[in-house]
Parts: sequence; structure tokens; C-alpha cells
Amino acid sequence: MSGENRVVPVPDGLAGMRVDAGLSKLLGLSRNIVAEMAVNGHVLQDGQAVGKSDRLVGGAWLDVTLPEPPRDLTAEPPQHVEGMNVLYSDDDVIVVDKPVGVAAHPTLGWEGPTVTAGLAAAGFRISTSGPPERKGIVQRLDVGTSGVMIVAASERAYTILKRAFKERTVSKTYHALVQGHPDPTVGTIDAPIGRHPSAGWRFAVRDDGKHAITHYRTLEAHRQASLVEVKLETGRTHQIRVHFSSMHHPLVGDPMYGSDPKLAEKMGLVRQWLHAVSLGFPHPNGEFMTVTSQYPEDLEQSLRALREANGV
Repeated sequence: MSGENRVVPVPDGLAGMRVDAGLSKLLGLSRNIVAEMAVNGHVLQDGQAVGKSDRLVGGAWLDVTLPEPPRDLTAEPPQHVEGMNVLYSDDDVIVVDKPVGVAAHPTLGWEGPTVTAGLAAAGFRISTSGPPERKGIVQRLDVGTSGVMIVAASERAYTILKRAFKERTVSKTYHALVQGHPDPTVGTIDAPIGRHPSAGWRFAVRDDGKHAITHYRTLEAHRQASLVEVKLETGRTHQIRVHFSSMHHPLVGDPMYGSDPKLAEKMGLVRQWLHAVSLGFPHPNGEFMTVTSQYPEDLEQSLRALREANGV
């Protein structure tokens, strides 16, 4: 998206300078932002698009389309989130059943629905603790992962839950459908995770990564795939997906980490088969509480198709 348009002459003092350097001085923007504007064709000199390394000509007219200012993540309007149900709530905690395609909180670049906006639309008060754009969020699920997720409603709960996640006294259980058959059928994956060296939006097992431990046990073994129960000891980004991919058993429906698209298509699956089925946590009232979530319809249907294909 682009913002306002400006037409200005090139001052003599900037003549001969590179476009990114000169416009940076002229407009008060960073060179990176100006370079991106040029790449997107948003910088014209005497009517001709110029690149970031082209030179400014004294007296020439610049026609510049400025980028949209970053949206205020703290000013997120309430928005009803289709399919998001509240599994439990009281004055301290709100536990939701997060649908696939919903982010935990607003982030730059994400224009879709969020848990925080959905709760606001439903009239829930969320703790004001934490970074402004994600107040009350003590735990996140990936946009592509469905299931049980907890949000702090009170300041006291935020403090207690953040400490519980940090000290790993929270019990997180997922079900995943992985290609093939993990060997052994019950085991632990202890492998550090860091950003992928050639793709910053992906993660990988790396020697210099962060400590990550995943426990699993096989619930059902079918010819093409296995349903596994997963308990996380740590909570790294994409941990389950990365760990099983590193064992050559990627999640069904997860091409980012090496799954077979044909298998997902046969099962009618358009996303990774991964669901947070239960969350156990220390409630601020002193009790340990566990909340569970049923499989959503798309995962249930694909699992049913797999069972039928294997005569189960």
C-alpha cells in the first residue's frame, strides 16, 4: 500500500547524489525506505522511474509516492472472529479455542483477525500488562495452528502466567499428524532451533540455536501417516513442525517444512495438521487447571478420510 504523493524539484545541493542518499536527506526518511520506494516504482524523475543507485539531476522534478505510515498496533479496533469460542473465563483468565487463520495479537504485516480484537468485540476485559500491542497475551499459537490458548484478564494473572510459562510449569499438549512412522514410536526430540540460514521466515535445527525439547508418543499408525501426541517442554517458534521435519516426518499439510502436497490433497487438507488439544496451568486461585479443545471439523474430516483409506 502507498500513501501521499509529493512533487518537488531536486535542489542543486543534491545534484549528482544517489537517489537513496539524496531523497533520504530531502524527505527525512531512511535510505532503506527510499530504496524500497524506488524498487516499487514509487520514485519518478522527470516522469521516468529511477532506481536507488541512479543519480539525481539538479532542477529535475521528482514525483514521489510515500509509504503508508506504520499502523498503530495499539489502536486495534474490536472485530468479531468467526469460529473463535471461549472455553472458560473468569476475572483472571480467558481460555479460547483459536481457529486457524487467526493471530494471537496484531503485528505489522498482518491484516487478518486476532484473538485480542475478537475478545474485545465480545466484551472481555484483557490485562493491560505486557507490550502495548499484545496486552494480556502470555502465550501465542501460530496463525496456522488451532486450539486452546490462554489470555490474562487481570494484572495478577498476567504476572503468574508469565512466570509459569517461563518456569515451564504449564502443560502444553498437541496432536499432530506426521508423515510416515516415527521411530521409536515414543520418544523425545532434543535439538536446538534457530532461524534457517537461507530463509529468515523459516526455522531449522541448528547447533547455535535455542534449546528445544519435544516429547511425543504415537496414538495411531497408518500406512501414510501417524497421529502423535506431543508435549512441549520448551516453546520455540515452529518447534513441533521443525522437530518432526528434522526427523524426516513433516506434518501433513506443511509444505514449508517438506510435506508431500499430494498426501494433503488426498486428505482434503489445506493447512498443517496440528491442534493444541489441552493446556494445564496454575490458576491465580492456587489450583492447577486444565482446559481441552476438540479437533476442528477440517482436521476431523481429514483424519476420518485417512482412517477410512486404511480400513479403520
